[in-house]
Amino acid sequence: MLNYPTNDYQRTTTEAYMLDQLISRVRRNHALEHATIHMLSEKHTQFSAQGNSDHRGFNLNVYGRIREEEVAAAVYEAHRRLKAGQRHLAVHPNCGTVLLTTATMATLAAQAVFGVELKRQHRSAMTLPTLLNALPSAVLAVVVALIISRPIGIQLQEQYTVDGNIGDLQIVSVRRITPSVVTRLFQLLLAGGRADLQATAYRIETKG
Repeated sequence: MLNYPTNDYQRTTTEAYMLDQLISRVRRNHALEHATIHMLSEKHTQFSAQGNSDHRGFNLNVYGRIREEEVAAAVYEAHRRLKAGQRHLAVHPNCGTVLLTTATMATLAAQAVFGVELKRQHRSAMTLPTLLNALPSAVLAVVVALIISRPIGIQLQEQYTVDGNIGDLQIVSVRRITPSVVTRLFQLLLAGGRADLQATAYRIETKG
């Protein structure tokens, strides 16, 4: 048995507890972010949204003609429904966790096929004939990876990056903020730069 000095043990325990609480806050805010987007999707179709969460709340970028009061209403309705036990709202199929899982699995699948082909031909470097020979199998492997990665990504999201049990999490404020460079970047990615899908940014602060 290891014996730690009392002060060191208490410090380690305190730091571990604080880290656990920090992660919990991020996961619950992430859940509220997703639920808010679900609420917006129930009433609007011509829009896109993107957010990022931290331990103090989350930022929400909305691309479309949605009024500020409608965004605020969606945040509070999301909070109410999560509190009521609708934890499925915490999970979103387009979350970055799912996209990252998909990209990682697709990349690994292609690399595995190319690696096997190099080994089969006893080569140490990729050549054009080797690449072309492995390409059909690589494409098939990527397709399979794309199919199976989505449910895996959703499962990872549910278990590690969101927490539908928001507990004592409370909404402090919902306010409109100046769109950042990130907001403009995602406007190009999600909305194709369409002028009719105006970009608005919000900051939602929470506590608990």
